[in-house]
Amino acid sequence: MYDDILFPTDGSHGASAAFEHARDIAATYDATLHVLTVVDTSSPHIGMTAEGRDEGATGMIAAEHDAIEPGMVSEEHDIGDAIVERATGLVDEAASAAGDVETVTAVSGGDPHSAILDYAAEHDIDLVVMGTHGRTGIERYLLGSIAEKVVRTSDVPVLTVRAEDED
Repeated sequence: MYDDILFPTDGSHGASAAFEHARDIAATYDATLHVLTVVDTSSPHIGMTAEGRDEGATGMIAAEHDAIEPGMVSEEHDIGDAIVERATGLVDEAASAAGDVETVTAVSGGDPHSAILDYAAEHDIDLVVMGTHGRTGIERYLLGSIAEKVVRTSDVPVLTVRAEDED
């Protein structure tokens, strides 16, 4: 039924909640788990959510990143390299946690929901498993929802997993 499963991750709590489902489904169907991180280059934000930051953050501007990791925005260290390094770390960490499940990792750039859909089409994905932050009301309206956009426009089934509230 499922030969290729896509797990898009941004390293958030929502993505972590979805990972267990993606791994279990891949193991059950002996499917390949594709782990994808998309660096959001469609907005003025850098596109990666920093660990420990508010889940509502959609990315970091360069000044915020420099405050967290001094010197990262300087001439000596290109911020793009740091972003790609962190994104690669996210997919590698998930692939490692997948255990015996065959995995393929990828880092892409662009508008996140478009990049997810493009990847799914290019790699003949049978199922997308992704986390959602569970935002509601004005916060959802203002920030939008990548998961919602993927669900509404995907040609393949999408399983969304809402992260439980952290205590």
